[in-house]
Amino acid sequence: MRNLRFALLALLSMSAFVARAEFLNKEQQQQLTSLQETAIQSDLAYDILESLTTEVGARMIGTKGDQRAIAWSQAKMKALEFDKVWTEEVTHYQWIRGDVEAKVLAPFPQPVVAIALGESVGTGEQGIQAEVVHFNDFDALKAAEAGSLTGKIAFVSYRMERHITGKGYGKAVGARVSGAQVAAEKGAIAFMMRSVGTDDNRAGHTGITRYKDGVKRIAAVALSNPDADMLVNQFKRNKPVEFFLKVTAVRNEKVAVKGANVIGEITGSQYPEQIVALGAHLDSWDVGTGAVDDGLGMAMMMAATSHISNLPERPKRTIRVILFAGEEVGLLGAKEYVNVHKDKLKNHVIAAEWDFGLGRIYEFKTGVGAEALAGVREFAQQLAPLGVSFNPVNNAQGQSDMSLVTKEGVPAARFAPDGSTYFDVHHTMNDTLDKVNPDDLRQNTAVYTMFAYFAAQTGIDFRK
Repeated sequence: MRNLRFALLALLSMSAFVARAEFLNKEQQQQLTSLQETAIQSDLAYDILESLTTEVGARMIGTKGDQRAIAWSQAKMKALEFDKVWTEEVTHYQWIRGDVEAKVLAPFPQPVVAIALGESVGTGEQGIQAEVVHFNDFDALKAAEAGSLTGKIAFVSYRMERHITGKGYGKAVGARVSGAQVAAEKGAIAFMMRSVGTDDNRAGHTGITRYKDGVKRIAAVALSNPDADMLVNQFKRNKPVEFFLKVTAVRNEKVAVKGANVIGEITGSQYPEQIVALGAHLDSWDVGTGAVDDGLGMAMMMAATSHISNLPERPKRTIRVILFAGEEVGLLGAKEYVNVHKDKLKNHVIAAEWDFGLGRIYEFKTGVGAEALAGVREFAQQLAPLGVSFNPVNNAQGQSDMSLVTKEGVPAARFAPDGSTYFDVHHTMNDTLDKVNPDDLRQNTAVYTMFAYFAAQTGIDFRK
């Protein structure tokens, strides 16, 4: 009887293994291995990125660079033999960066390096001269008494923490987004902050800032980390700090500018209406060449899809690459995509994006149905040789633009790359091609190539 029980248990175990193996049959496993080898040996993603940064460069929405990027992306997808390529218009208002002149007047006169935060207003041609009030972090600024900053410049010196996950960004970025409006509510005539970055370069980090209706709009700038350090040191002398700031940025909310989502796909051979969505954002800030943010994502998604398109047969489902417009200024392209495709999002079987990190992917997690999780676990075994572990929490949301897509109920896949150095170059003039490691780019592209094929070919319902 005991031997019979063991035999039955062994049979049940074997049956379970066979059931699990149905998610990925032997042919699909071999194809995944082959795609991995192809991507690891290919320079395609790097070549796409080199082309983007050389032939287009910076591409802030509504600029000539953005228009070049839209044309370049369509031409590149067609050259890679995507089956369909099209655009969907996105509109915004005009913002012109202008210049920044910033310097300490007292107690120890020195010029500083600063950059206007995205969509900041200007100071006027005469600039402003005022005393600076120092706050260690954004919470301290928020706690300041009403009227306590009247006629003064608010300065937040909080320094972002470096971390592989980039988790320090969340604590630092609040001041960038809302600091100007909070400072203005206290009476400030301008807002300054330490750049949201982990570097020690004498270069400022830009990024979007927001204003509040009914509150006066004041100029907002970010100081380079070394200059923020110097300013903090001046405060340590316990003497009033006088500052001059001139910002010539222009915010033209009555002038409309046009951008576009650029979309390309390879059509599924059996279920063309079912879409595996791969995303990155087309736009960048205007100070670097947008190699890292988010040229990397653009190159990976196009290269991954191209590798799959070169197989003898198309996968069962459609793979769609979406290069979103206006991510940097508020996920504009993602909002437009959800609005235009709202009725068809039920046919988006899963979505993934790349918009963070420089190093190799080390972790993979999903936000899928309970039944689909077994198939995901099986696929994760295929990624293990690339150094990618599976996190079973199953609570992933889409990154950046895809966050809006997955909020509509589309299942998500999320890959975690090493982001230790990402915020050294993020939103700076140093966001250039030389920061990209070609070997890391190959590994990352291999991961996305394998994921896209797995999602498009196996037929798993990721909602169940």
